[in-house]
Amino acid sequence: MTSFLVLRASRGAGFDEPFDMLTACHERVGRMSMLLEGLARHLDECGADADAAQAARDITRYFDVAGPAHHEDEERHLFPALISQGLPAEVAIIEKLQREHLAMSEQWKTLRLDLDQLVQGRWPVNMSTEAFARWATFAALYRDHMATEETQVYPAARQLSDDTARAGMGYEMARRRSVPWPRP
Repeated sequence: MTSFLVLRASRGAGFDEPFDMLTACHERVGRMSMLLEGLARHLDECGADADAAQAARDITRYFDVAGPAHHEDEERHLFPALISQGLPAEVAIIEKLQREHLAMSEQWKTLRLDLDQLVQGRWPVNMSTEAFARWATFAALYRDHMATEETQVYPAARQLSDDTARAGMGYEMARRRSVPWPRP
């Protein structure tokens, strides 16, 4: 198995600590972004082999399911609380992050088509340069986006939430994922 597929495990986080859950999701997004960039290098060096197809499946599964759920968590639970404060700087940051969520979603549609080609064993070498540039742009957007959230949004939203709000947030996050919560 190629080295680009060896990824460390996420730290554990549960719905009882929704901010930790969001941060753990960012760690997974970071790993999937690195896998995407590693996949580009692998395709250049080894071609479209079984390892590349498996990496493409893993990336697709993550960004099809977990990515949109994570964005929804932020859009429902963090952004409204910060916007309601009415602070112009925070509102501007949230509006920028919302635009980035839309951009990521649009970019993902194209990346997914690239990865589908790879999974189906149809990777035309002539599309590599453009595809790899798209993948790098996507990964860079996510990195910058997550940095803003972790340094500005999460701390501010955490300050605004009490134990009851965090419990409700965790419950809603679990419910949207069909995970029974709280656990017995």
